[in-house]
Amino acid sequence: MAEHGTRSAIIAAMIGNLLIAVTKGVAAAITGSSAMLSEAVHSLVDTGNQLLLLYGQHRAAKPPDATHPFGYGRELYFWSFIVAVLIFALGAGVSIYEGIVHLSAPEPITTPWINFAVLGLAFVFEGISWTFGWRSFRAVQGDKPFWRAFVASKDPTSFMVLFEDSAALAGILVAAVGTGLAVWLQAPWLDGAASIVIGLLLAVVAVLVARESKGLLIGERAAPELARSVRQVAGSEPGVIAVVEVTTAQLAPDQVIASIALELEDDLRVPEVETLIERLEQRIRARHAELFRVFIRPQAGAKA
Repeated sequence: MAEHGTRSAIIAAMIGNLLIAVTKGVAAAITGSSAMLSEAVHSLVDTGNQLLLLYGQHRAAKPPDATHPFGYGRELYFWSFIVAVLIFALGAGVSIYEGIVHLSAPEPITTPWINFAVLGLAFVFEGISWTFGWRSFRAVQGDKPFWRAFVASKDPTSFMVLFEDSAALAGILVAAVGTGLAVWLQAPWLDGAASIVIGLLLAVVAVLVARESKGLLIGERAAPELARSVRQVAGSEPGVIAVVEVTTAQLAPDQVIASIALELEDDLRVPEVETLIERLEQRIRARHAELFRVFIRPQAGAKA
């Protein structure tokens, strides 16, 4: 259900951003507003980003094969990192560049009412998309505080749509304020300043998203609660003296590898050890369906 909600949020955001990008682009061409052009670029970049996230989800769902025995789950993390780079390079970079150009050669905004009409409609559409993103994030947030849920999340798509839409809503407000002040004070340079603020806002979002995506891409442990649960199940198995170590690695939002080192009773025969390991693996998998692979190894003479 959470995965379906995330996909729905991405599709809703993609459709909305494409329509908004076209509308903003036309408005920017008519009015000559730098902030509006930055907003059009922002929405266009977001549209491409959502396409990449959908592609990443599709690739991550591929089953394991001879070349990739652990599957393709981390492709989602790779494409999420690429999205963060695009937000920074295209969204933030173009917006800041356009703002600097406009500051060096300010041009008055013509027919500003078009800007305000477009920004108002864009705010409504982005708000609808933001609602989808918020519901998707809430589905995986649980009772955790927002920041803790963001840091602990193993599915970057659950927060990327929300962050992009939040930045888009903030950008629309900045563009509206910049346009309004530029017209009211007859200071067209304020429009360029608004474009730079939008670019800086996107840069902050890009850095946050890149930081989390990078951690997942290079290999991050699963939730500590899962490791504690596995340790508890393994420790309760007859014949196990101590659970020496439980190591986990997140392959995809719903795929985890667990390696378990156990100290077993010395008088267990090989067939008994094999039966114990098989039974324990079944018990662990029954409790945690997200475990993609479970490796259990006896470790003689270890101390817990």
